[in-house]
Amino acid sequence: MKNVKINWPNKESSNSTPGVDWLKAAHDANIEIPTGCLGGSCGACEIEVNGVVVRACIATVPNEKELNVEFFSDPYW
Repeated sequence: MKNVKINWPNKESSNSTPGVDWLKAAHDANIEIPTGCLGGSCGACEIEVNGVVVRACIATVPNEKELNVEFFSDPYW
């Protein structure tokens, strides 16, 4: 299985395998993603992956060549 290059908000990059949980991929890259419920309902772990908002606690790294991650900022929080 091929590796996916992940570009993190701190300008560092790491490699991960498609299908790995986003929280594990972040942990392996020494990136802290805030969490709350760990079930996808609270939204504390939202990140933007190539411009699409995902909840890191319930999403996995997609099978793409390269991904750009930003921390999602909700204007209502």
